[in-house]
Amino acid sequence: MAVMDAADVVLAGLLVADDVRGARKRGLLGTLLVVMLLIGLALSADIFLGDNNGNQSFNNGQPPSSDWRPYSVVAPIDTGINVYHDHFRTDEIYPAWLLEGLGVTKTCNPTFEGTWQERYEADKTSCWDTITPSDIVYFEGTKIIGTSPDGGTDIHILDDPSDGHGTAVTGAVLDANPDAVIFFVEGFSSEAVLAAGNQPLVDIVTTSFGAIGSLPVPGIETATYQTVVVNQKIHTGAADNTPSPAVQDATAGPPWSIGIAGYAEEGDDQKETMSGSYPDIAADWTQVLPNHDDVDGYHETSGTSFATPRTAGILSFVLEHLRQEVGDLGSGASVEERNGFLVDGVWPADHPEAGAEASITNSVVRNALNLSAWYPSFTTWDPSAGTMPISPVAPCTQVGWGVVNMSNIQPMIEHLNGTQTMPDRPGDVVLCMQVNQEAREAYWDVYPTEEAPVRPVEVATRD
Repeated sequence: MAVMDAADVVLAGLLVADDVRGARKRGLLGTLLVVMLLIGLALSADIFLGDNNGNQSFNNGQPPSSDWRPYSVVAPIDTGINVYHDHFRTDEIYPAWLLEGLGVTKTCNPTFEGTWQERYEADKTSCWDTITPSDIVYFEGTKIIGTSPDGGTDIHILDDPSDGHGTAVTGAVLDANPDAVIFFVEGFSSEAVLAAGNQPLVDIVTTSFGAIGSLPVPGIETATYQTVVVNQKIHTGAADNTPSPAVQDATAGPPWSIGIAGYAEEGDDQKETMSGSYPDIAADWTQVLPNHDDVDGYHETSGTSFATPRTAGILSFVLEHLRQEVGDLGSGASVEERNGFLVDGVWPADHPEAGAEASITNSVVRNALNLSAWYPSFTTWDPSAGTMPISPVAPCTQVGWGVVNMSNIQPMIEHLNGTQTMPDRPGDVVLCMQVNQEAREAYWDVYPTEEAPVRPVEVATRD
């Protein structure tokens, strides 16, 4: 299967048939011989590194053997993150090849005793005061690798006491996939997005900010274009917290991005009125997420800001599960290392195509996401709930392909591994979303103009 071009990515918004299993064939013996050859070359060139567990592995960020678990890397781009919160703790120590692959320049060992303020003060001199915009920092004992390429912040990477958005956003990712590796980028610029989008090991970039009211102004679309069309990753972008159409929104509107609105999952299962219209999908609007200024507290919060990273976490879980199935021990969709495939392994012995390559692109994953979405019945609408009833006629104009939550995970996995193929969506839904796709292609001219300004007008978080 050839690496996708821009047209493939644009068509990913439609229900275009694609061969999940790929067209390339590769025997297990051939794979083992290649791996053995590469190991021999690496030994002769003395390019091995010892990881934190004393093992050895390649220094290109892609492990040559099962020295660690299958994993997925999600990159939230936001205000900062509270590395001291229990929500982000782990007993795992990330291996050296992973840290090198993610470009880590510095390791901090956070203090995990005392109040948030006491922990920050204990680490101020050794960690926080030493971080520069060029650093990528691993916070050992957590699931977080972070960077602040934009600078201009009082405390690099850490969620400042006056904010808390990024902590909640990242919490939503991990609620959907607790095993995700977090490559956190502090910032709201195209440069911040590219810090993750150009990182070979990142699978999914998620953004929860944009111009207020979805004003039709240039924003981060050139960076998300690079992330998805050029680098073959997935981008989830929050629609605005108004009923504004998402088509012209620089975060949720470009056809290569997955634009996400909200629905009331804890109430009457209807459309959230203050949430973007005609997106790709709608996801959990209200969640209970970690606080930014303590170590174990949580709060209930709502917005597309949190529906979006929850969806990123769901997609990350699906990728991780499929990688487990096919023996894929890497991440990202690097054209150089992985031929543009988000999942790149071999189907196991119990699969109908045992021994054939399992090669899955972002287009295929996005197609499965669209197929798995569903429309709640308008009969559950509670007029006192403040929601908008899901219309029985053209509900796609409200919630796109439909609702996606944790219940979509298993159908997506079974569709992608071929054990239970999901049926095509009804013709009226496909037609409605084809109109959506064509409007997005026309508005964004398929390719954003590189000379256009890439600064949003009055950027705001979307909670």
